[in-house]
Amino acid sequence: MKKQTQPLLIAAIALAALLLIAVGFGVTQVASLKSQVAEAQLQNEELRLDNEQLQLSNEFDLLNSEFQQYEDQAQRLANDTILAKYTAAKAKVEQLMNELKKEKVKSAARIKELQGEISTLKGLLRHYIAQIDSLSKENAGLKAENSEIKAQNERMNSRLQEETRKNENLSERMTLAEKLNVTGVSLTPLKKNGKTEKNVKKAKQLMVKFTIPQNNSTPVGEKVIYMRLISPEGQLLGGAGSFPFEGKSIPCSARKSIEYSGDEIAGITIYWDVNTALNPGDYTVELFTDGYRLTSRHFTLKK
Repeated sequence: MKKQTQPLLIAAIALAALLLIAVGFGVTQVASLKSQVAEAQLQNEELRLDNEQLQLSNEFDLLNSEFQQYEDQAQRLANDTILAKYTAAKAKVEQLMNELKKEKVKSAARIKELQGEISTLKGLLRHYIAQIDSLSKENAGLKAENSEIKAQNERMNSRLQEETRKNENLSERMTLAEKLNVTGVSLTPLKKNGKTEKNVKKAKQLMVKFTIPQNNSTPVGEKVIYMRLISPEGQLLGGAGSFPFEGKSIPCSARKSIEYSGDEIAGITIYWDVNTALNPGDYTVELFTDGYRLTSRHFTLKK
């Protein structure tokens, strides 16, 4: 009986040992699997965080690209708090991204903080763009208004220039209407006794004779008539000083004062005493008064 029990006991012990070995191996395997699962989960979490960080980085780049479209208009809002807030939030995002790039193990909390900062940045950018668009519309309205005002000013200036031209023409016509006229101008060489001398080389005087017609538009009063005689050689036959004309002092041959009442004055004579040798040829007679040239006539004198 004892001989039969002993083999059974040995077999039971061996089986128990095998079971213990199997259980120990199973426990080891389970622990190894758990470690592998945990490591895989950690890797997956890191990959997920890396992916989220990459997405946020791309989103940040898009925000910067959109902001750059409006960056040249930043001066318009130089005193606006939105721009200051946007700049501060942008700096915070850049700081978080730089920190995450340096971390070996990604932080879900830091990723979440970055998501919040980028969300804030989005809101500020939307607000900033809305202000720029509003300002652009306002400026467009002002430009349209300025264009209309400019057009009105141009029309007013055009009318003003037209009225100015009319006034200038009217003033010119009035001035011309006031101007004295002369008619019947003649140039005659005279002898010593005052009779006509046919040979200009023997003349002792040159007489210019003319008529001033009636002109009710001309201011009445004393008028000084200045006469200029130009010889065939182009020389002024001077001797009576000078007078003002067109901003210059002009020498004259002779002058005469008359009293003008608006009525016609016929047979006005001005004499020039010959003091140099005269040659036959074309002589020019010019008459001036009140700053106007009344006439310029040419006469041929013979010997």
